[in-house]
Amino acid sequence: MIEYKIGIIGLGYVGLPLAVEFAKKYQCVGFDINHRRISELRVGDDQTLEISNEQLRAVLRDSHFEHSLGLVCSDEPESISNCNVFIVTVPTPTDKNNRPVLSPLYKASESVGKVLKRGDIVVYESTVYPGVTEDECVPILEKVSGLKFNIDFFAGYSPERINPGDKEHTVSKILKVTSGSTPEIAEVIDQIYKSIILAGTHKAPNIKVAEAAKVIENSQRDINIAFVNELSKIFRLLGIDTNDVLEAAGTKWNFLKFRPGLVGGHCIGVDPYYLAQKAQEVGYHPEIILAGRRLNDGMGEYIAHEVFKLMIKKDVPVKEAKVLMMGITFKENCPDVRNTKVVDIIKVLKEYSIEITLWDPWANPEEVMHEYGLVCHNVLPNKVKDFDGAILAVAHEEFMKVDIKSLVKPNSIIYDVKSILAKDKVDGRL
Repeated sequence: MIEYKIGIIGLGYVGLPLAVEFAKKYQCVGFDINHRRISELRVGDDQTLEISNEQLRAVLRDSHFEHSLGLVCSDEPESISNCNVFIVTVPTPTDKNNRPVLSPLYKASESVGKVLKRGDIVVYESTVYPGVTEDECVPILEKVSGLKFNIDFFAGYSPERINPGDKEHTVSKILKVTSGSTPEIAEVIDQIYKSIILAGTHKAPNIKVAEAAKVIENSQRDINIAFVNELSKIFRLLGIDTNDVLEAAGTKWNFLKFRPGLVGGHCIGVDPYYLAQKAQEVGYHPEIILAGRRLNDGMGEYIAHEVFKLMIKKDVPVKEAKVLMMGITFKENCPDVRNTKVVDIIKVLKEYSIEITLWDPWANPEEVMHEYGLVCHNVLPNKVKDFDGAILAVAHEEFMKVDIKSLVKPNSIIYDVKSILAKDKVDGRL
């Protein structure tokens, strides 16, 4: 019986929770090129807040104890050399032109290729378009290792299904799609995942099907959110409250209950572009997918202009106005600021010389400054009644306990992006 030693490449929002689960039943090595990240993890500190310190410390082990279960975290590429199952969980973002960026995946494949041995299995979890695993990554593994695919080593794809900040739907409680490069290896990969996934697995017939399943999951959500965002614009012009309409329509048993809002993050706001890229490569222009993307990507600018209209209606001077932006993470109660669309609102407001005070108790100020060049306060500066307007952009639990009216001037505006505050407490909302 083969003793599996698991190597996780990439210890972010996806890789770390997966590594912690595998470490409960296997020898597991987590590799990441971020030295600071590794230093924090080694002392049991997860800055993403996906894993509690207690959970992490319970599985951490010293690298000297080679035959014990648990997790070793390392930034040294050779640390994964003794592994025989490699799982790649690096990010796959898009560039400024919304084109897929596969360079992290290529570099991870090179790292694995350097230590790949006969009989080893490489599984990819990073979001890709159909064909990337076998057409892009496997050739790198072959070239670097000198081994032959499906003879000396094998591959698989199992799309990540992590929901950052969600403490109910954790990795082991979400059904996992698996696949392999041969029927035999597909079964091996499925059984490895099944050993830690309490919700069970679904074995796809091949790798391309599993890759396609991932990109359409989030593309479907993106299109549905785009639809209700467009409804919000229409109903705004008709003088109808969008949320009242959705609540009424939601009484039908098969109505899909999506809400309007900003669509950011590393999945829904990115994955559709991967599918669109592949579609265009084979000569098809995806109209609905790209139309949904355009609409959702334009919501930040739309919200900013709605704020301008409200300020003008209430005779609040726009130029040099002081506005409090509440939240910058891409979702509530989560420190993840990747691809947040709140910055789109800020960008337009600043173009009109509005002074922004950014307040987010969850975001890492250093990361916000590095990624966006914005000053972020974890604690609100003492500026009570000093703001001409406030925008609730993210529904953090801390914000739900705040009387926003106490933070703004008597003649000011309050805009609710999340549409969760009472209508009589705000001047406008999606």
